[in-house]
Amino acid sequence: MAAAQKFDVVIIGAGAAGLMCALTAGYRGRSVLLVDNAKQLGRKILISGGGRCNFTNQNIEPAAYLCHNSHFVKSALARFSQWDFIAMVERHGIAFHEKTLGQLFCDDSAKDIVTMLTTECDWAGVTIQLRTDIEQITQQDSGFSLQTSAGDYLCDSLVVATGGLSMPKLGATPFGYKVAEQFGLKLLPTTAGLVPFTLQPEDKIRYEQLSGIAVPVIATAACGKQFKEAMLFTHRGLSGPAVLQISSYWQPGEKISFNLLPEHDFVSWCTETTAASPKLSLKNALSRLLPKRLVERLIELGDLPDKNLNQLGKGEIQQLADYLHHWHIAPNGTEGYRTAEVTLGGVDTDELSSKTMAAKKVPGLYFIGEVMDVSGWLGGYNFQWSWSSGYAAGEVV
Repeated sequence: MAAAQKFDVVIIGAGAAGLMCALTAGYRGRSVLLVDNAKQLGRKILISGGGRCNFTNQNIEPAAYLCHNSHFVKSALARFSQWDFIAMVERHGIAFHEKTLGQLFCDDSAKDIVTMLTTECDWAGVTIQLRTDIEQITQQDSGFSLQTSAGDYLCDSLVVATGGLSMPKLGATPFGYKVAEQFGLKLLPTTAGLVPFTLQPEDKIRYEQLSGIAVPVIATAACGKQFKEAMLFTHRGLSGPAVLQISSYWQPGEKISFNLLPEHDFVSWCTETTAASPKLSLKNALSRLLPKRLVERLIELGDLPDKNLNQLGKGEIQQLADYLHHWHIAPNGTEGYRTAEVTLGGVDTDELSSKTMAAKKVPGLYFIGEVMDVSGWLGGYNFQWSWSSGYAAGEVV
């Protein structure tokens, strides 16, 4: 039987965080093995942003992250910021553009980001091994031994970068959580985040024919968190950026409030429009502000009156304002990990150093990226956490 190969660092998981950690450690002269059970590197990077990879956001700030300890993300984000990653993208000549709200996308393809990271790993002398299953991890007097489907390895530092449970079709597994449990680290309950809502059966019947209609809204969760973006009606429920964002703050049983007219005060608008065109129907008037199919359906359902503007009384106008500015839905649930962009919860950050991502109780063990209890907003925030946490660990392993 072949002797175990020795590396300074073994990183399990060749996604965004693992790649960044590997190249950072490699440039420090460390011998690095990056292993993954997948057939290709960076699968989540490749499919993200519609294949163009929303690789970071110009407006990165700690407040955009959900974490049991709200201060945990500050150190890593400050030491490897969005500007540091943008500088790397520019060094590689990758063309990119801002879409909305500071979101940065490749002009061409997400493959450019994977190629960039792979090239950097190559320059840094990293050994990459795909199609490799980790069968057993054992803590040694100093470091760890790993039994894998490709042979045995020894290392001083072991980095877990295996991600969460979202998108199982890309190979997501609870492996990282099992490693944390093996070494006695606390886990926080996991749920799907940045995920579409499903509707209660009666609401599904009411709204399913609106599938495909998008409306700009302000979505508000019961906790008071708000997002101003688009909402999309789907066959099963509600999606779109506003819904994905607010889903991370939603608890089962709670209602979500949507302001369907975020740019208008309905009472003022109705008063002005009535003065100009008193005999205009509410349906035709509102169809100037909202998709016509939506207005027609709300009238069919009896939620809006089928009247002319000049037939509306003061009290009725106020009721309409309340309805349109506070349209409530109590979701039945979410679509779950199948379509979720992130996993909320995971390895408790109280178990880790915010500066190095090292496990406080287990010398030489590190957790980076989505496997821990850090989840960002939609729009490049989660990739930036991968780059920042990967860099933080890569600087010290």
